Amino acid sequence: MTMAVWDYIFFKDAPLPKNTKIPKESLDLMRKSFQFWYPVDLRVSGKDLIQNHLTFYIYNHCAIWPKEEDKWPKGIRANGHLMLNSAKMSKSDGNFLTLTESIDKFSADGMRLTLADAGDSVEDANFVENTADAAILRLYTFIEWVKEIIATKSTLRTGEHNFHDKVFVSEMNTKINQTDENYCKMLFKEALKTGFFELQAARDKYRELCSDSGMHADLVTRYIETQAKLMSPICPHVAEHVWELLGNKTSILHELWPVAGDIDETSIKASNYLMDAAHSFRIYLKNHCAVKKPKKGEAPKPEKKPNKAVIWVAKEYPKWQHVILTTLKELNGPNGLPDNKEISSKLGAIPELKKYMKRVMPFVQATRENMERIGIEALSVGLPFDEAAILLENKPYLLNTLDLDSIEVKYTDDPEAPEKTREDCAPGQPHVSFSVETGVEASFINPTPHNGLFTVSATLADGDTIEKVKAKIAKEVKAIKDLSSLKLWRYKDPIVGPRSIPVPGDHESKCVVLDNTAILKVDVNAVTVELVSNGKNLPIGTKLIYTYEK
Repeated sequence: MTMAVWDYIFFKDAPLPKNTKIPKESLDLMRKSFQFWYPVDLRVSGKDLIQNHLTFYIYNHCAIWPKEEDKWPKGIRANGHLMLNSAKMSKSDGNFLTLTESIDKFSADGMRLTLADAGDSVEDANFVENTADAAILRLYTFIEWVKEIIATKSTLRTGEHNFHDKVFVSEMNTKINQTDENYCKMLFKEALKTGFFELQAARDKYRELCSDSGMHADLVTRYIETQAKLMSPICPHVAEHVWELLGNKTSILHELWPVAGDIDETSIKASNYLMDAAHSFRIYLKNHCAVKKPKKGEAPKPEKKPNKAVIWVAKEYPKWQHVILTTLKELNGPNGLPDNKEISSKLGAIPELKKYMKRVMPFVQATRENMERIGIEALSVGLPFDEAAILLENKPYLLNTLDLDSIEVKYTDDPEAPEKTREDCAPGQPHVSFSVETGVEASFINPTPHNGLFTVSATLADGDTIEKVKAKIAKEVKAIKDLSSLKLWRYKDPIVGPRSIPVPGDHESKCVVLDNTAILKVDVNAVTVELVSNGKNLPIGTKLIYTYEK
């Protein structure tokens, strides 16, 4: 291995060495191998080697190949050291964990997930044992959920995709793109965040929004496949196991990396708007039901739980906010918005804002924070989707999450809208007002023996349809999933019927099934309930029957 031999291997213009016993075929094979593997795409090492080994690593390549820059290293990645439970690892202090011990304690995939979550930068990564315990639990929960889905797949919805299906598809595609980009940058913590935690959060949101209609079978299968592939580089054993649970006969290693499809940004924004609105409504409801501070000498009185809500939606911003947004859009430059002093001076000179000067700068600051979060869209004076339509389409979800009987969606240009609501409500920022709808308490008896459904009470309000009353009963009896299988019956004799000794099955001769479209007329003062039928009011009393066949 003379200098001439090394020159021939390393330099593509070097002549064939003369005084060597190495066959030309072997020399050419070594040269080909070197040319194939160089340059090095990435050298990974510790941050403590930056000032010595890694620096001379660059110098050496530049010195050996001064005229062949294509042989120089393409990249260097330095990483920090590893801490254990937020403290430096030390045998003398007892804060130490070997690789064998850690795998026995947390499993291989539990270790890999926790190490990926510990950090990627030159800052010291932190391996936390509590995080490792949580990782094992999370992986176990995911596997058990997959088993449950496979066992109950026949009960999932099929057919056309609804709004939430389309959003879930777009969110999966978004996470595929983000995770792929993070892996390419060797940002394993970020890849774990987008490809595991955030993808599971998207699934949880989808499952919550589809609590009434159910999740789509094909999308659930696609989610499991995508989740297994995205987590495979970090948790290969769990990914392989889940892949086998899906019935695949070949290894997941033979699969191609998932390719993202089209992403509907508008649908994602509409879905995020719905979740943010529902969250704000729950806070409004909590404040509404909070016990008011009583006057001196009076006992505190809890607010009666509301069962009705009106959601107010603005078609456009109030004039003063519209003026501010338009001005900010004009002031926004390549470096973003100017400082608040310049903005305040500009807005202070606008006559339309004189009345609202105390509220101008807080609104500007809120807009500035929105810009940092979502970009230039924060200065838009409209939404890319129909706000009211999204709320109406998802009324069942809002009724369920707020535990209400009825919800109305109205625009702030309605004459009944409160003045404060008109001033504060803006596109993307709906307001809600809660109230208690008065009615008559009615009891519904289930005559079917041995089925576990008992008497339930519901408040009947004037104008309620039988379909709406069914929804009230289903809200109280969680076992009722399908309203089409729920029947409401009235006694033919509303006075004597409820007083007679019940016999299983006699309700079919003593009662009449109520039509879903029938309307109730309720007199709260007289405590009477009547059925409006063919222009006549038929008294039905406050004792009724319900049956449910699964």
